[in-house]
Order: sequence, then structure tokens, then C-alpha cells
Amino acid sequence: MRRKRGRPLNGWLIVDKPSGMTSTQVVGRAKRLLDAQKVGHGGTLDPLATGLLPLAFGTATKTVPYVMDGTKVYQFTLRLGEARDSDDADGAVTATSDVRPTDDELRAALPALTGDIMQVPPVYSALKVAGERAYDMARDGRPPELPPRPARVDRFELIARPDADTAVFEVESGKGVYMRALARDVALACGTVGHIAVLRRLRVGPFTEADAIMLDKLTPNDDNAHASAELLLPVETALADIPALALTEEESVLLRHGRALSLVDLMGRIPQTDASGTVRVMDAGRVLGLGRLEEGQLKPVRIL
Repeated sequence: MRRKRGRPLNGWLIVDKPSGMTSTQVVGRAKRLLDAQKVGHGGTLDPLATGLLPLAFGTATKTVPYVMDGTKVYQFTLRLGEARDSDDADGAVTATSDVRPTDDELRAALPALTGDIMQVPPVYSALKVAGERAYDMARDGRPPELPPRPARVDRFELIARPDADTAVFEVESGKGVYMRALARDVALACGTVGHIAVLRRLRVGPFTEADAIMLDKLTPNDDNAHASAELLLPVETALADIPALALTEEESVLLRHGRALSLVDLMGRIPQTDASGTVRVMDAGRVLGLGRLEEGQLKPVRIL
């Protein structure tokens, strides 16, 4: 049996992604610099975008879905007067307009784009249409007609207006919301066109800018050395905003072996949860894994 290449590292590395790199390129570079066996990421960023890109190493990859489901916060600069085929500054100009909405007109457009909305994704996206990526079809001159998709935008605010041509917004949203589409749709709602000129992600689930490091920090002083594994955050850090439920030693053993526990026996310890009923199961102060409260039982979902 062939030995896996790299070190078996476990934990999270929160990278402040630079503009001009794809998320996949960041993963590859971090994997190489840390000499890691297994790395994934918690939510793709466009090449133009900067900001938080959480990287999951080893067993942390099991918790990626929970990070991707978490709340995200973005800031973007809308450039008014030019539509681009990619809905950001990397694309080709497809339309222009002399209309420049006022601050009040921009704010008036935001309520319709807040809450549970239907959003048409950008043509340059990774969505599949008949087995092909939408961005591949667009690059081949066959831009697909993408249907609207449900999206959840919890907060959408105009926070700055540097000049008539630009406006800066902050957005708090769930997963699967395209900032490029929001920028496009704000402009259209105001009777003009626009695209994202600058995009930065400020938060992903429990991770904030305070957790992030630049890729340059991973470069070791010794040419033959690898970046320090001490830069990684513990695996359970990703689950910090999921309600905790403490178990006894006996209960932990049962759950670890795939047994469901009756909620009657857990009365007085059950935390408030969201609609999913997901809890962070604790064993003697340490995270055992994730469980779900359903049908009168605590059922194991993911044991770490």
C-alpha cells in the first residue's frame, strides 16, 4: 500500500486571499508550503476577490459543510455606468449608461434584494448546465440562460459613496448568494447598469479577519523547511457557533458507536437550536462531533 504524501495535519488555516488567485491555487500553495496530505476550502472566492478563505486540513474537512452553511459578510464596491459579461471588473463591457442614482435611490432598491429572494446567478459561475460549467459555455460564446435560484440576504447596506460612479455596500448572507448578482441587480433596479469593482469577504461562519493570515506568512525562513503546523486552528473552531450539548462518558461511548440517545435522558441539557436541530456534542469539555435532535432522539451525524 502506497504511503500518502505529506504530513497528516488536522485543523483550520484562515487565509486572507489576495486578488488575482483562484481559491484552488490558494489551496495548492498552502498544501505545498505546509506539506499537508489533505486540504479543502470552505467556500470559493472569485479570483478578483480578497478576504477570508478558510482552509480545512485532515479531519477538519469533515466540518467544511458547517462552515459553508454559516453566515458570511462581504463588502463590495459597485462601479456604476458599465455592465460587464462577468458582472465584475475582469469581464468585457456589454452595456453603458449615463444614469447615476442618488444615495436615496440606491437605498430604496435594497429592501427588494433583502430577505428570501430569487436571484439569477452570473453567467460566469461554476453552476452546471447539461453537464457543462456555465463559465465554460460563456467563454465558448454560448452563455446559458440560468434560472433564478432561492437566496437569503440578511443585511444589505450602503456604507459609503466615494463619488457618483461608485458605491460601497456591506452584505450579510447565507451560502450560495452571488455578490456579483447583487451588484448587477442594484444597478438595474435604479435604472442603470453596473458591476463589482472590488470585493472582500470579512467573515465566514465563526471565522473573522482577526483569524486570517496572509499567504506570505506561510513562507518559512529555511528553504528546506515547511511552514509551521502551529499556524492551524483546532478542528473544533469551525463549530464554535453551533449550540453545545454535554454528554456523560457512557453517553459519549454510545454515540461514538452510532447509537442514538433518547432526549428524555438529556432533559435539562438540551440547548436551543435552529431549524436543523444540529448540536455540537461535547465529551469532558472536548468536541466529540455533531449530532441532530430529531424524532425524540439525539442522532450522531459526524464523529470527529
